[in-house]
Amino acid sequence: MSTSTVTPTRLSLGPWLMYGVRQMRADLRRRWFVFAVVGLVWALALVRLFVHHVPVLPILFNWTPSLPYKVAVVDYGSALLARGDLVVYSFDGPAGQGAYPGLRHQALFKRVAGVAGDVVTVQGRDVFVNGALVGRAKTHAFDRRPLEPIAPTVIPAGQLYVQGTSIDSFDSRYSLSGLVRVQDVRAKVIPIL
Repeated sequence: MSTSTVTPTRLSLGPWLMYGVRQMRADLRRRWFVFAVVGLVWALALVRLFVHHVPVLPILFNWTPSLPYKVAVVDYGSALLARGDLVVYSFDGPAGQGAYPGLRHQALFKRVAGVAGDVVTVQGRDVFVNGALVGRAKTHAFDRRPLEPIAPTVIPAGQLYVQGTSIDSFDSRYSLSGLVRVQDVRAKVIPIL
């Protein structure tokens, strides 16, 4: 019986790589509009993330559990705010001192739960506006930063108490977030989905 030795052959990646490049060029030529739309969406997302945090287009996509709505129309023309309105605002933190630098000037999407003249009370970690429970303050954030409930107060003119529907929402129930200045509200939001 004879034994033969098999020597492994070296695969060359050059032809496969060139084939892939040719296929990509052909796909780009055939479906340029799809790539253009995807590129535009990515460009808008990068501008939104790194340059201009407030939505520019009249549509808002919400991927957080803060509110149950995933798609909403942004109404830039509405000026009057009332309890129950959904708003997008630029986060600045209490008295303009953002405690979370990564959130500073980020657009947040919440519901107005209290307006000027409403009474905010706190019992333990439960927060109430005009006697209605608006949330329970957690003891720590995800990054283990301690969280304290907002101090009892009467909401002053020019400020709002905003609320998310998730137990993890970072909203006015926390002193690190605080009340939102009306001037920081960028638009009312009308949910679609």
